[in-house]
Amino acid sequence: MSVLKVGQAPDGSDLMQIKIARDGLSATLLSFGATLQDLRLQGISHSLVLGYEDPNAYLQNPNYFGAIVGRYANRIANGRAKIDGQTYQFDQNTEHGHTIHGGAIGASHMNWTVAQYSDDHVAFKLRMADGHMGFPGNLDVVATYRILDNGVLDLCIEAETDQTTLCSFAHHSYFNLSGEKTVDQHKLKLNANKYLPVDKAGIPSGEIAFVENTRFDVRHGVYLQEIGAIDHNFCFDIGDGKLKEMARLSGGDLELRLSSTAEGLQVYTGDGINDTTYTARGGIALEPQIWPDAPNHEGFPEGVLAGGCHYTQQTRWRFCLK
Repeated sequence: MSVLKVGQAPDGSDLMQIKIARDGLSATLLSFGATLQDLRLQGISHSLVLGYEDPNAYLQNPNYFGAIVGRYANRIANGRAKIDGQTYQFDQNTEHGHTIHGGAIGASHMNWTVAQYSDDHVAFKLRMADGHMGFPGNLDVVATYRILDNGVLDLCIEAETDQTTLCSFAHHSYFNLSGEKTVDQHKLKLNANKYLPVDKAGIPSGEIAFVENTRFDVRHGVYLQEIGAIDHNFCFDIGDGKLKEMARLSGGDLELRLSSTAEGLQVYTGDGINDTTYTARGGIALEPQIWPDAPNHEGFPEGVLAGGCHYTQQTRWRFCLK
């Protein structure tokens, strides 16, 4: 375990880097965005997630590599939603005039405080102020990364607010298990029989569609090169709060098993990645979260956190050799 100051955030606070490890799995994390910068399994020569070597590159991070996004992950149509009967306008930070990942300065682009750490865990905390990016309520968030036995990374995100607000966080790592240039030869299996159709801007139509007889049916495992581009939410049981296996991803000699308590899993095949470090489809993002644009659709999870109530999302990634 090590804790280092590696730069300065835009607000003048210290950018911190923390390294934790246990049982052959090691993670490098940054306070900015509560970001997973690097993840390594003993015996594998490359990082299992996409990331930049220079911590200061995360001050921009247009692809959200490894960050925790929110206070509302994914998209909100036209940046507007009703909360307790009042319509709020949020920061519109997409080319189509929608809100994505909580606005231009969401949780992914704020410097969290290192609240606690040990050899195998670190807890980051953040206060998102009332009115920040247009959202009501002071929202206090804690994200705790913990490495467990047998190659498991565990993340618990908790939040409380003093006023009813929207609340849905997601971890936004892109996985590449083989170390190859793209993930086209990775095989993906999802335990979901429904998904959300979206328009060209990624806004759900409101339909909850069955995957059967569509290219989104990957319940039995499909190579990513056969699927094409995906940036869609896959639907799981609403409100059960149980840790359930959502996805399996295999590539090279490794398999990843992802479990979460979330109601949805956004799957993004990384077709829009375009920077000097990685190419399009250089990694696949598997983002546990509440469904996109949920406050604007009947039948979707609410995505609302009332004052005095507690939000919790737990996700586990298990890595094992095939």
